[in-house]
Amino acid sequence: MGRIRWLGHSAFEIQLMDKIVLVDPWLDGNPMAPVKASDIKRADIVCVTHDHSDHLGDAFDICKRTGATLVSVHELSVYAKENGVKETVGINVGGTVDVKGIGISMVCAQHSCTRGAPVGFVLKGEGKTVYHSGDTGLFGDMRLIGEIHRPDVALIPIGGYYTMAGKEAAEAVKLVKPAVVIPMHYQTFPVLASSAKFFTRIVKKMVPEVRVVVLEPGEDYQL
Repeated sequence: MGRIRWLGHSAFEIQLMDKIVLVDPWLDGNPMAPVKASDIKRADIVCVTHDHSDHLGDAFDICKRTGATLVSVHELSVYAKENGVKETVGINVGGTVDVKGIGISMVCAQHSCTRGAPVGFVLKGEGKTVYHSGDTGLFGDMRLIGEIHRPDVALIPIGGYYTMAGKEAAEAVKLVKPAVVIPMHYQTFPVLASSAKFFTRIVKKMVPEVRVVVLEPGEDYQL
């Protein structure tokens, strides 16, 4: 059975097809992280949405220690290779690859970065689909991501300042229409939303058919 474990901020450990996928594993220096990078003993795939330090985080170190394959936008994968990561898959928006039995699609995100472009990921395995939107503002084509991929779970930033805030994030949920939404990218910094209460209230009003699952760092959700 698959599961999603929140590691604080935008970092998640997702288990599908007996594989461990880490997304945006910023652990060391992350005040919300329940583990350190050195605590990660196994990872099969590491997906990085963009190269900001609170998302790239400990990805290279984890890949080098565990032998995980790094999946990212092409330019970031080149940078990873230059920094000693042996196994990389560098794709671009619209691309889909199979990595160790997990289907990984790269989708748009509206944000900024230094290398390549900011992205989101759609992960598929065991008949389940998980959409990690990365750092993003609200954009209308989220509706297409929902229509094409039909995610069971969407991981959506709600903190504001650098990404969508609660109201816009609720609009994103309305566009994507997942069965379940898990909020992320909040509480970590003083400028971000301090809780998911407002987001939860708005989603329940706007999209009552979508279940909001608010995790504490270290908690998991069974797919």
